[in-house]
Amino acid sequence: MRLDKYLKVSRLIVRRTVANEACDAGRVVVNGNKAKASYEVKEGDMIKITFGQKEVCVRVKTIKEHARKEEACEMYEVVE
Repeated sequence: MRLDKYLKVSRLIVRRTVANEACDAGRVVVNGNKAKASYEVKEGDMIKITFGQKEVCVRVKTIKEHARKEEACEMYEVVE
């Protein structure tokens, strides 16, 4: 699954276009490298997202094409 779609489905970022813009701006890092929106997310990947002064670091647990609000938090675990 593409990184921008994963961020949207997991509800880490609300809209896919916002996720795409964050990747283009270099605010999304996967496994220590800046990632493009087209990066193919795999289980076990470490994703770090910078929101202004705040940083969120998560580990990908599962990948689902569709997830309800209750299931979205099960797709990742917060590391920091």
